[in-house]
Amino acid sequence: MLKLLGDEGLFDPIIQFAQQHPVMGTCAGSILMAEEVLSPAQNSFGLIAMTVERNAYGRQADSSIRWIEPTTEFAERTAPGRLETVFIRAPMIRNVGAALTVLLSDGSDPILVEQGRHLAATFHPELSKDRRLHALFLDKIRSGG
Repeated sequence: MLKLLGDEGLFDPIIQFAQQHPVMGTCAGSILMAEEVLSPAQNSFGLIAMTVERNAYGRQADSSIRWIEPTTEFAERTAPGRLETVFIRAPMIRNVGAALTVLLSDGSDPILVEQGRHLAATFHPELSKDRRLHALFLDKIRSGG
């Protein structure tokens, strides 16, 4: 992804877009949105005050589906009930900044975070039938962030 972003000159335009519009990153997208990336270190957009470790849950064979109870804030803004989360070579959020809100956690590990107009998920919501996260993002777009 970094090679494509660099080759096509998209890195700075995406950062400029994100200064005015909501952006949601899932899995590898959450890595690109982080301020700091580990294992290995890499360039990122720096949109969300978090440190992310790549492939922290393991290899492809360690992929899993987990049912997560949402935070009160996520449930109030979407709907109550556990959320199906699909992890495929997922990154792990290792550190979160003060301006960040954790909307979903797997135990003590944040897996869905929000900072201002932006959302980042370490899982693949598009591989689940549950559309609450997509609806939350669409609400952000409609409201301008």
